[in-house]
Amino acid sequence: MGTIERFQEQVRTAARERQPLRIRGGGSKDWYGGALQGDILDTREYAGIVDYEPTELVITARCGTPLAEIEALLAQHQQMLAFEPPHFGPNATVGGTVAAGLCGPRRATSGATRDFVLGARLLDGKGDVLSFGGKVMKNVAGYDVSRMLAGSLGTLGLLLEVSLKVLPRPFAETTLRFGMGEIEAIRRLNEWGGQPLPLSGSAWCDGLLALRLSGAEAAVDAAVRSLGGEVLPDAAAFWAGVREQRHAFFSGDDPLWRLSVPSTTGALVLGGEQMIEWGGSQRWLRAGGDAATAQAIRRTAQACGGHATLFRGGDKGVGVFQPLAPALARIHARMKDAFDPARIYNPGRLMPESAD
Repeated sequence: MGTIERFQEQVRTAARERQPLRIRGGGSKDWYGGALQGDILDTREYAGIVDYEPTELVITARCGTPLAEIEALLAQHQQMLAFEPPHFGPNATVGGTVAAGLCGPRRATSGATRDFVLGARLLDGKGDVLSFGGKVMKNVAGYDVSRMLAGSLGTLGLLLEVSLKVLPRPFAETTLRFGMGEIEAIRRLNEWGGQPLPLSGSAWCDGLLALRLSGAEAAVDAAVRSLGGEVLPDAAAFWAGVREQRHAFFSGDDPLWRLSVPSTTGALVLGGEQMIEWGGSQRWLRAGGDAATAQAIRRTAQACGGHATLFRGGDKGVGVFQPLAPALARIHARMKDAFDPARIYNPGRLMPESAD
């Protein structure tokens, strides 16, 4: 019996017995999302790069393929996953990467995980293998289910295989550092964001703003001369620390909140330390994780036109993700019913069961 057939047998048995399944690759993001439930469906045995043609800028891999293996192969051809996904551990897999939908510092200028998903094969809750999209950049028409899988946390099915668009690595890259306060940093980030600058990353914390410039050597050099600032030494390690949350800001035991707000949102007074990324649209906050704090943080984010996620730590009983509006909750429930009618896949990982 092949690997997919074993997966199908496990899924059909679980559906028949109404027993939940917990999809797991390397386990590097077990802490993310709601509480874990069910028997493990281990994806690591279904691994390997199916297709990669550097000139086509597309790579196709099975779900259990280590993310590090994919990035190493791309690096040999001076290419990259432009959404700069965090690993959060040495065992991260491409299936978990897409299912989590998390992005690194380059996301604001390059796009989100979903923007790079071209096609996927999915094992649904009935044990059927479904195919969506394809392996080229011009084949998507109508409702694109494959991109919907990005960030779904495995609640719609087991992502068996995924095709991702890749991009060339920039020829030149420099990071500048500026000393400035939070309000000034937000203003300058929005001002620079409206200029033809080769921006590829920004991070403000504790009075220091780091600004990454990537692209053609002439464009980067011109931007450095125009912006001034101080060149940050060992910039690659700095951005890796931000992406993988090894930066000093992320240390400590306080719950970590992630706020997604419009980039022009001013300084948020929420009673905790903050880091600002993505040109002002992503705010990391170290604050309490109790119900009262969660309500205040989410109310503030919503008033700004955004939302808040309890990213790490805290009491998951307050809800990891911002509650959906009733209409959106109904859409989520219908999608769940269509792909996983027995509701066996990762129950409660994305939304409470009443809203799945």
